Amino acid sequence: MKNVYVFGTRGFPNVQGGVEKHCEQLYPELTSKYSISIFRRIPFLKKNEEKVYKGIRFIDLPSTRIKGFEPFFHSFLCTIYCIIKRPDIVHIHNIGPGMFIPLLKLAGLKVVLTYHSANYEHKKWNYISRKILKFSEWIAVNGSTAVIFVNKKQMCLFNDKIQRKSTYIPNGVYRKQPATRTDYIEKLGLQPQKYILAVGRITQEKGFDYLIDSYVQSLPHDFKLVLAGGVDHNSSYSSEISERAQKQNVIMPGYVDGEFLRQLYSHARLFVLPSYNEGFPLVLLEAMSYHLPILASDIPANKLLELNPGDYFKTGDALDLSKHIKQKLAQEFTRVDYPLDEYTWQNVSDKVTTIFDKI
Repeated sequence: MKNVYVFGTRGFPNVQGGVEKHCEQLYPELTSKYSISIFRRIPFLKKNEEKVYKGIRFIDLPSTRIKGFEPFFHSFLCTIYCIIKRPDIVHIHNIGPGMFIPLLKLAGLKVVLTYHSANYEHKKWNYISRKILKFSEWIAVNGSTAVIFVNKKQMCLFNDKIQRKSTYIPNGVYRKQPATRTDYIEKLGLQPQKYILAVGRITQEKGFDYLIDSYVQSLPHDFKLVLAGGVDHNSSYSSEISERAQKQNVIMPGYVDGEFLRQLYSHARLFVLPSYNEGFPLVLLEAMSYHLPILASDIPANKLLELNPGDYFKTGDALDLSKHIKQKLAQEFTRVDYPLDEYTWQNVSDKVTTIFDKI
């Protein structure tokens, strides 16, 4: 059985983030064929966390919460650990942690990179940070043994040399049974089908600022907006969103998971994803798995899911989003049967297994 060491995630369970959710769903599907060890970042863990989860072993190493420095510091420690322990495969998530792939290759290790998103496009980074991430991208995709892209349009941006060792494997989702309980949403002052839901970290690239603008312009007085997500690093943007939410009666429960998140999805009238940037929108898949009506920004990543044309609005345009919200709410509420067969975690894990076995 091959030993696979994984880093580039803060950890799981109960840690916010698309990469974290991806890893939490993927690796339990692989434990029957591989010995999986995942590095976690201590500052993001609760005390006395279990070291084994669904057949996965956790290796918890120090890190920092300093914005921008966090993934590089932790990834350097993970790299040294891997060089000492020499697993059969090192699986790295995202381009920032991929900075140290040359050290792993010099040590004779095989490295698989999963390219989730072009992080340097995110609004939160300054000029220098973007240049560093762009350089890290070049190192990561050129130095890795194999590359997995969750976004096929992103993969097509690279040259033939990179594409020959690349595979498109989108995120997956489990089909959900809607929750019948309502105790959590009632605590938030919500009624079934009387609120719009958005899920994600409170960061600039998620577009929650203009979603609030649209909410103020378009929602009937008996409808509410719920922004379910936590703050990674306190910033002027997160403070602004919090202040505006209080003034506009927007519900911000923070990071939500498990049964509480299930209730929020199950009883929402509409799901909105206003992001400026996504790799492959896992929260959109989640909303689809609950058969919710959806509105999504018209960025390339969201269009990969091939929703109906009326389900997309102009990115960053509060007026256009407001118009689409009014149209959706004017329609009778019905659950939507989306084609999700391509996006099962079994399909995803089978494709990852093919790569692991080949290298």
